[in-house]
Amino acid sequence: MPLTHDFKETIRSRAQADSEFRQALLREAIECFINGELATGKAVLRNYVNATVGFQDLEKRTRIPAKSLMRMLGPKGSPSAENLSSILTVLQRTEGVRFTCAISRPRSRRLKSPARSANSAGDRSSSGR
Repeated sequence: MPLTHDFKETIRSRAQADSEFRQALLREAIECFINGELATGKAVLRNYVNATVGFQDLEKRTRIPAKSLMRMLGPKGSPSAENLSSILTVLQRTEGVRFTCAISRPRSRRLKSPARSANSAGDRSSSGR
């Protein structure tokens, strides 16, 4: 579903006024890519570019033609890892942030730590005295 003009303007004006919002958009795009949600990541990244630097400026900074960038981040686009890396590197620099990656387990699959297991066992044995 295409975004309405009003919605795009709302994103643009909020992004221009709020650095935390810009950073959240960029973070959301990256998290989508990492988690296999390519279509959503491209859409969010496209919104970010439109609301901030624009495709013409991104072209100058990445040396990738603006039309190619638009196509890559469009619904049928398929950016290469190299191009996506170039785009994200430029946008991080522009925003003045650097993203890092952390590994975490989903809550439902977390294992008990050995320390917890030992404490639990100790609690049971001492409670019987």
